[in-house]
Amino acid sequence: MDNVGIVVDDLKAAIAFFVELGMELESEAQIEGLWADRTVGLDGIRSDIAMMRTPDGHNKLELMKYHAPAAISAGPQNPPPNTLGLHRVMFAVDNIDDTVARLRAHDAELLGDLVRYENSYRLCYLRGPGGIILALAEQLG
Repeated sequence: MDNVGIVVDDLKAAIAFFVELGMELESEAQIEGLWADRTVGLDGIRSDIAMMRTPDGHNKLELMKYHAPAAISAGPQNPPPNTLGLHRVMFAVDNIDDTVARLRAHDAELLGDLVRYENSYRLCYLRGPGGIILALAEQLG
């Protein structure tokens, strides 16, 4: 897999959120033209993208802000975690308490509780910018 793409309303806020999570901004670009229209299957595409890279360099998120055609909602605002489609993206973190606190400064909200799974992990789900659901996992021991 090369990357996971996420369409966002506020690209700057999404970049700041994922930088706070520990990702690095690899590149930004404007996307438009016939090649983009033909690839995606939409006419008149004009978008800004930001490629975010995990610190180990192995995984990427492509954040996209569509200016034209305007982005549309795929379902209800802030859908629950059992909604069909892309469910969530999980990140391994070293200190889940610190990570949650830092992300809350970017308007992230816990969906449930921060829980312990056996003696293996501490886990939580949270909602980030534009309703994106993330999961965090801190390995124990």
